[in-house]
Amino acid sequence: MSEANQQSFLVVLMQVIDRNLPNELFGVSELAGEMNMSRSNLLRKVKKETNLSVSQLISQARLKKAMDLLKSTQLNVTEVSQRVGFNSTSYFIKCFREHYGFPPGDLNKKGETLPGSFEATDPIQDPTYAHPQGGSSDIDTGEKGSFAGAGIPSVDSDKTSVVSGKKRSAVWVWMTAIAAMVALGLAVGWYYLGRPEGPKSIAVLPFKNESSDSSNLYLINGLMDATLSNLQGISNLNVVSRTTAEKYRNTSKSIPEVASELNVQYFIEGSGQKIGNKILLNIQLIDATSDSHLWARQYRREVSDIFALQQEIASDIVREIKVIVTPEEMGRIEKRPTENVEAYEAFLQGKEHFFRSKKSDLEAAVPWFKKAIEYDPQFALAYAHLVMVYYYLDIFNVVKNHTADVDDLSDKAILYDPRSSEALVSKALSFAQRHRYDLATPYLERALEYSPRSGLVMHFLAEFYNLYDPNPEKYLEIAIRKSRVDAANDSTTRAFAYFHMSNALLQNGFMKEANHYLQKSLALDPEGFFARYLKAWLPNFESRNWRAAKATLEEEYKKAPMRFDILAEIGKADFLMRDYASASVHYDSAISMMRMFGMDVLQHENLRIAMAYEHAGDTAKANFFYKKYQGYVDQDQTIYHDVNQATLLLRKGKKKEAMDLITKFADTHEHFHYLLLLIDVDPLCEDLFQEKQFKDAVKKMNENFMRTHKLLDEKLRSEFENL
Repeated sequence: MSEANQQSFLVVLMQVIDRNLPNELFGVSELAGEMNMSRSNLLRKVKKETNLSVSQLISQARLKKAMDLLKSTQLNVTEVSQRVGFNSTSYFIKCFREHYGFPPGDLNKKGETLPGSFEATDPIQDPTYAHPQGGSSDIDTGEKGSFAGAGIPSVDSDKTSVVSGKKRSAVWVWMTAIAAMVALGLAVGWYYLGRPEGPKSIAVLPFKNESSDSSNLYLINGLMDATLSNLQGISNLNVVSRTTAEKYRNTSKSIPEVASELNVQYFIEGSGQKIGNKILLNIQLIDATSDSHLWARQYRREVSDIFALQQEIASDIVREIKVIVTPEEMGRIEKRPTENVEAYEAFLQGKEHFFRSKKSDLEAAVPWFKKAIEYDPQFALAYAHLVMVYYYLDIFNVVKNHTADVDDLSDKAILYDPRSSEALVSKALSFAQRHRYDLATPYLERALEYSPRSGLVMHFLAEFYNLYDPNPEKYLEIAIRKSRVDAANDSTTRAFAYFHMSNALLQNGFMKEANHYLQKSLALDPEGFFARYLKAWLPNFESRNWRAAKATLEEEYKKAPMRFDILAEIGKADFLMRDYASASVHYDSAISMMRMFGMDVLQHENLRIAMAYEHAGDTAKANFFYKKYQGYVDQDQTIYHDVNQATLLLRKGKKKEAMDLITKFADTHEHFHYLLLLIDVDPLCEDLFQEKQFKDAVKKMNENFMRTHKLLDEKLRSEFENL
């Protein structure tokens, strides 16, 4: 390339990047699109011209812009971080320090660094600049920008705060758009008579394989699954999940009995067989309450026409039950996942194994998905499902075996179908695999826009907003939505949705309502995995009766003596009661059992574990877990980082530094987990209990929480009160 062309390319490239810096989700795919280049060509060309990967180039552009803003404006560090696409101020500070050698706060408004600081080489002016973390790579491991928006989305940001209200969540944007389309008369598809009073409900019962060859079951199940998926994509239709439907594969119950259990209006029954290269499929639509057949049809198609067959079945069903289908929904139904029938058949074989979900089934799915990709190297769904398989195979492993595969495959899934919810989920899981849940949730939110009734997407969003990218308000919104979608599912599924409702309401301080949904969950599934220990804590949080909580936990543990998580919760109850000897015994047993399963999921408890061991006189174990907790805090990008760091500083005797961090949290955050209000009785902070500054901070936290709680009550009560 001539020098002039090289400069022209770089100038245009940097102009595009600079224009998109405030967008935290702007990454490789978006840049490739604006440059009218393929992703692979962009990666190669940028590496050749700058010796940087694209994500490094974008991140360094963000940091250069941040430096310029700090020098030339009166913006504070938080405002600058948001202007350059960092959703987390703490992560922005970390990246800035790594890049320039000093934190942004050390730069005064004259553009001078404070003593001891220095300014690093400008990577934009010097393309040979080496990345501070060591070289560059052709593999872009952070598609949306390794640093862009890399921190945990905090509830004090404009993105999600109930206080700021500057940006509505994706669900409300989507609902508003649908409402506008209906109001304008843009709903197209099949003509319907009269506006339905609400979403209709339907269950697609497992299709029966009538082929003489039982190995053709995958194809018949694939047709059933495609029918179900197409119907699930329609917002005005509640569809029972396949997991629920499978429970009725060999049922002896009548249609009205099943209808009563699932609360649906219609059933689809089907049977089919493959004869040579032909498919013969019989479909019936049944009125659920009367068990009367409303419509029946037989389809005869070549296997090569399988996609047209799937579309025709969905079209016939929604026409018959008169359901509105929007243009976007129609487009998703008509969309073909691949043009290669052999690839699709291999994919269906893999999906059949994947659905059964045992480890042996997951392993058996891998070669089928790989074969599908061999037939069609641009088969996004096959890439996405292979990512899910690898993610689940690794999910409880301390050492992840498939991280590189997950990264590579999810990039390809996104590349070949950036609007596929499955591809977006796979990209989210690639970040989750590396514990970057903050980068995962935006992909899941986008996936929910494309598949607004996807149980899979809502499952991950609920888990992430609950545990890994904590956001109580978003968690409650997803829990409400999930409860509505799961209303037409089996009792176990509905019970789990109500558990999430209970837990999300607890996090936001709605204790009475949380208990209401917990009781609904337990009534549907008395042995609910998570509800069983929530029922021990929930009635006792306000009264702080840890003894009663422990008694209930011990009863639950007797029923399930391999539940090391319940054993650890018993240890926590002991710890809160200052019974450190008993706490150390329970923690010790829980840790041994957890390691037996090859898991490490108690990192958040390591400080309590260390203190229990220390009080029990086991210094070696105490020091080990203090170090583990230090590692956990060092990696913590949530809004709770300052409080977690403060509790660790107290163990080191640094009361002033700890107190300052707690005060900073109280002054900064108005929305957080309700249980943080128990800080004034937690032994972790006992050294501060008599300090006036601590009491003032706790009072401020309570005031902030209740102010936000009131706003949430006004905003969401009508949503969660009568689910």
